[in-house]
Amino acid sequence: MRKVFITISLIPLLFSCVSQLNQKASKEVLPKSNSEFVDPFIGTSAHGHTFPGATVPFGMVQLSPDTGIEGWDWCSGYHSSDNSIMGFSHTHLSGTGGGDYGDILLMPTVGEVKTEAGSKKNPDEGYRSRFEKVKEEASPGFYSVFLEDYGITAELTATTRVGVHQYHFPASDDAHIILDLKHGISDSARETWFEVTSDNEIVGLRRSSGWARDQYVYFVAQFSKPFKSVEGIKSGMKLTETKKLEGEDVKAVINYTTEEGEAIVVNVAISGVSVEGARKNLEAEVQGFDFNKVREQAKQTWDQKLSKIQVEGGDQVNKTIFYTAMYHSLIAPNVYMDVDHQYRGMDHKIHKAEGFTHYTLFSLWDTFRATHPLFTLIAPEENNDFIQSMIVKYEQSGQLPIWELSANETGTMIGFHSVPVIADAILKGQAKFDKELAYQAMVAAAEDPRRGLNWFNEEGFIPVEKEANAVSKGVEYAYDMWVVAQVAKELGKMDDYKKYSNRALNYKQLFDKNTGFLRGKNMYGAWDEPFDPMAISLLGAGNYTEGNAWHYNFFAPQDINGLIDLHGGDQKFIDKIDHMFQQEAVNDNHMAHDVTGLIGQYAQGNEPSHHVIYLYNYAGEPWKTQSRIRQVMDEMYTSERDGLCGNEDCGQMSAWYVFSAMGFYPVNPADGNYAIGSPIFGKVTIHLDNGNDFVITADQSSPTNEYIQSAAFDGQTYNKTYITHDQIEKGGILSFKMGENKSNWGTEVAARPTSHAIPLNEVESILESKEVVYRPYVTNSSVIFNGETTVEFKDVTPNVSIYYTLDGSIPTASSTKYAEVITLNQSTFIKAIAIDPNGISSKVSEFAFKKAFYNTGSEFPKLSINYEKNATYDAGENGILNGIYASDNLRDGKWDGVSGQNFEAVIDLGKEEELHQVSIGFLENTSSWVFLPNKVEFFVSEDGKEFTSVGVESTEMPNDHPIIGVTRFAKEIKGNYRYVKVVAVPFKALPVWHSGAGNAPWMFTDEIVIE
Repeated sequence: MRKVFITISLIPLLFSCVSQLNQKASKEVLPKSNSEFVDPFIGTSAHGHTFPGATVPFGMVQLSPDTGIEGWDWCSGYHSSDNSIMGFSHTHLSGTGGGDYGDILLMPTVGEVKTEAGSKKNPDEGYRSRFEKVKEEASPGFYSVFLEDYGITAELTATTRVGVHQYHFPASDDAHIILDLKHGISDSARETWFEVTSDNEIVGLRRSSGWARDQYVYFVAQFSKPFKSVEGIKSGMKLTETKKLEGEDVKAVINYTTEEGEAIVVNVAISGVSVEGARKNLEAEVQGFDFNKVREQAKQTWDQKLSKIQVEGGDQVNKTIFYTAMYHSLIAPNVYMDVDHQYRGMDHKIHKAEGFTHYTLFSLWDTFRATHPLFTLIAPEENNDFIQSMIVKYEQSGQLPIWELSANETGTMIGFHSVPVIADAILKGQAKFDKELAYQAMVAAAEDPRRGLNWFNEEGFIPVEKEANAVSKGVEYAYDMWVVAQVAKELGKMDDYKKYSNRALNYKQLFDKNTGFLRGKNMYGAWDEPFDPMAISLLGAGNYTEGNAWHYNFFAPQDINGLIDLHGGDQKFIDKIDHMFQQEAVNDNHMAHDVTGLIGQYAQGNEPSHHVIYLYNYAGEPWKTQSRIRQVMDEMYTSERDGLCGNEDCGQMSAWYVFSAMGFYPVNPADGNYAIGSPIFGKVTIHLDNGNDFVITADQSSPTNEYIQSAAFDGQTYNKTYITHDQIEKGGILSFKMGENKSNWGTEVAARPTSHAIPLNEVESILESKEVVYRPYVTNSSVIFNGETTVEFKDVTPNVSIYYTLDGSIPTASSTKYAEVITLNQSTFIKAIAIDPNGISSKVSEFAFKKAFYNTGSEFPKLSINYEKNATYDAGENGILNGIYASDNLRDGKWDGVSGQNFEAVIDLGKEEELHQVSIGFLENTSSWVFLPNKVEFFVSEDGKEFTSVGVESTEMPNDHPIIGVTRFAKEIKGNYRYVKVVAVPFKALPVWHSGAGNAPWMFTDEIVIE
């Protein structure tokens, strides 16, 4: 087991090393409370991305050391591979895959003042200090470390809104505490200032732009010892006796004379509202400078929360893993309001939370799966406030949170997973919020046309060429629609219940029976080729989000029985899961850092796999669930610093373990059922808020006794492989007898959990049976041609007739019936439909065939551009003049990306030609920083020297993220010309509402078409 070491800077190292042996790892020293089992260092190595510092449950402050602020493994600001510390900042993310925060950094030093932190390679060039892991200590609400370069012991503790530092200095006439307001984790300070308001107080603001596009952190810092003097630093320049300083890069140096071992305590309160709000927070939560008192209060707060689940049996290693997982599950979301209930809203106005506590940091793609269901058991009051916070965010911004951070919607990840969190509380009878308003917000999320939902709602699937991650989005949207349907039913809105229940079955359109996978198709219904189920793609690229076809093939928690049927029944479904575990454990995408913890192609290190092992229960082989669950718990979770196999993800990785160690898991986070796994403790007691206790016992459970032999509930034989939330809420005892060999317990059909998107007894009245007739498509590789071209129609739907028009009118069954190849020798706008023998028509296909000049490999037309090609976004030589359109996907390899300058292209046709029109396409994908140009202007010339403008197209900056799409700008030309020039002028900077506000946008340009 990993050892935790106590740091006592004035005691020789030998004694420190001896004392280590008597810490948590010693079985002779038993922890007296659950918090003493917790090891905050778990997850600080490898890719866990946790921080070891001081916080309280759901606290606004996370006071922790920063060892690095750039790079994927420094999302939390700390990584165990480092051996120097930059200082101690007050806000940190726990286990995320993106970095931000690190606000308001303090660093105690002695000797010469350094104005920058310096590098890890050479800490002496800055105010960093080296440290040793053996001189670190961490426990819930407390952290300490000995700073080797300064001989200072730093100790940290916290309340909800206040970070408390205690620095033990050596004797020095040259002691300092540096306040660095530029410092932040993967963000940029955009407005910073401080003011010395007394001989022991400094107040100020750090406003930054990063993952959270516009974050405010006001602070009030009070010091237990009056200042000797305060100096300012602005842009690296020192200013003496500074009272107030402002700019984008300001720091303060608080100077002292100290005695040997003298302790200086600093209380730092923060607020997202104002300095006055921070002052109120400080006055309410910390009185005086009694560090140990605050530390003990933090410990007691953690003890109270961690006592909600009491485990007995098992060894100390298992208990350390369990209670550390529970600890990590309770760090986020974070309080985001002052003690007077004022907070900064999504509209960046100041609001007051009436009757609830307002929170931020909703990593919902992760936490909807198990973290929030865990809250319904151990923190239902806070979960209600989380949901109330989501609802007011909807009122202020028009949408529920997707991945919200400090009153900024980052738009990270996929789905609209506020919805299952809200629904779970409603359906479990825990809702203390306005259910009608909540439902209104849920419907708004379901009907939002962005992020591919327009296609999903209208077509039943998302075409791969229209939206990246189309398969992942499609299956997750289907689940979210089911969730909306359940709340509609609960509220008596039966028309909505029918509509959303049918949308919940849309995932079936993505199932390819020939390969046995959920996979992508284009808008014409043709499967996306080539297909490799092992190929991993990233967020915003490819058909799957941070995963591959194996990872997403089993995501239909709303309709698991339907998914089993698609695979051909129980045995074939079981075989498919077995085959997933039998694949080679490889990640073929070096950028897919999240895909870790592999057993075959099962990936415990990322969320899409988390429920899959429990699906064996639904198909009648629960013993495989039991065995695989134990394997994952044993292999992927340890008590070492690298004890997490992937990003902790704001509690989800840990909540999975808490549930699984207890012996059950919410496969569908909103249906009130839990699939049974394999409990590892002899006894677990969940103390519910209603006063009842739910107890799980596992007789003879051990590392080898992983299989359930029999079960009883309140003394009565229990053969079901699931339990319900109602059973838990009412209290009772669920008893298991464990054994070394697999058994037949729970294998019969009656024992299995069931999952139907539409209950079988409602199918006749609710299910809308639709015949799917796909649009006809053309076999042409491009709709741009020179000379003449032929057009051949096809359709993936069998036995259809195709009807078309050549004049742009809408085709009907009375239009020309397609019978043979069509020949075109001029630009033509073709529209077509397919009609099956039952008279069911497809939607209209549109093909704008353009007879145009483009480069076919010869000298002319010749393209000249004014920009250097970007290595990532490069359509290739003549790629924007090769007669092929790009898709709506920015990573399809057919776009040229330009940023920070105008776009200019000149096309030399080789000789004068009669021209009619010129057009160019630009992609709009604002969440990826790709904006339309502010202005596009077209020019013509006879000699290539004197150009005449033939027209300008202008656009307005959007005030929100629009639907992803391509806009073609065009102007008519009349006359004979040899040269055509296109100039596009970008917007100067990303708008204030954007996460990258102030940075240069990208322009992605497509095919230039000269007709």
